[in-house]
Amino acid sequence: MKIIRRKSKVIKVGGIYLGGSYPIVLQSMTKVKTSEIEKTLSQIRELEENGCEIVRIAVRDSQDTWAIAKIKPKTKIPLVADIHFNWKLALEAIDKGIDKIRLNPGNIYNKKQIYEIVKAAKSAGIPIRIGVNTGSLRVKKDRSKLREAQHMVKFAMDYIRVLEKFGFYDMVVSLKASDILTTIEAYRKIARLCDYPLHLGVTATGLPKYGIVKSSIALGCLLLEGIGDTIRVSLTDSPVQEVKVAKAILAGLNIRRFGPEIISCPVCGRCQGDLIGMVRELEKRIANLNFKAYASLLKIAVMGCAVNGPGEARNADIGIALGQRDAVLFEKGKIGKRVAFKDCLETLWRKIRKNYEQSIKV
Repeated sequence: MKIIRRKSKVIKVGGIYLGGSYPIVLQSMTKVKTSEIEKTLSQIRELEENGCEIVRIAVRDSQDTWAIAKIKPKTKIPLVADIHFNWKLALEAIDKGIDKIRLNPGNIYNKKQIYEIVKAAKSAGIPIRIGVNTGSLRVKKDRSKLREAQHMVKFAMDYIRVLEKFGFYDMVVSLKASDILTTIEAYRKIARLCDYPLHLGVTATGLPKYGIVKSSIALGCLLLEGIGDTIRVSLTDSPVQEVKVAKAILAGLNIRRFGPEIISCPVCGRCQGDLIGMVRELEKRIANLNFKAYASLLKIAVMGCAVNGPGEARNADIGIALGQRDAVLFEKGKIGKRVAFKDCLETLWRKIRKNYEQSIKV
């Protein structure tokens, strides 16, 4: 199955391009006060090391905008200023060199103020994200009976038209709800009404175990339909965990690959070895390698018994299937040598390392 992407404009954020045929971009947000410069830089660097491509920072006051000027020279990753309520903070953030502004139509809606922000953003050559979420919608009596998704879309489209009236077209749009179906419906609707890049996300998802499920369902559904140009998985957890889950969603849909794919069985009473321990150790070792494009396409199978193990392992680039007393190694569909349980992991790892070393020579 081939996913056909929605056609959208291309928007540049720092050195990253969103929309068009460019790869879907990974985003996250720092979770410390921006004016705490070293803590903020530490999180940004950790995010960058884990594959995050754009980072949003909260801007609550002038101390935070002042910090932008200190943070920007020390990081290469594009930074987005998250602005709420105080429109002047957007002007300050732009003046300090921010790469993108996020505005919330629910709390910055005065047209004169929006015009000043647009004028500054245009002069600086940076885009604006129109970030609608259900938690800050301004509900009017004549709109109170509208469905929430429809209300979000109307809110976003009204804001888009205001910016377009001011001659501004470098926009990214998001419509986030904490409800899966509302989120999906809102993005489907706006995807038909404009051609601006869409930033996907579900907001206020709750504890990580629920947030991962809610985000995977909503984002996965939209991405399969070709909707979405950049994503953030919002979790009540560390920002790095958000990036890891976003990567897993994109990799699971075969949209982007960030490292070798491990296929492993769920384990049952037929398994004679410590398959769970093997897979965990293998995942840990792989995480420490900086895989390049070729090695990232590697498919590794670790199977626990003969029911479907040999078949799955044979279909992988490198695989191992456990038997009653030992295991069978597979490589490029061919049966290799038998390996004792105690040597399974190391044998498999040597094959992976060899493939990795060959790929970095390419």
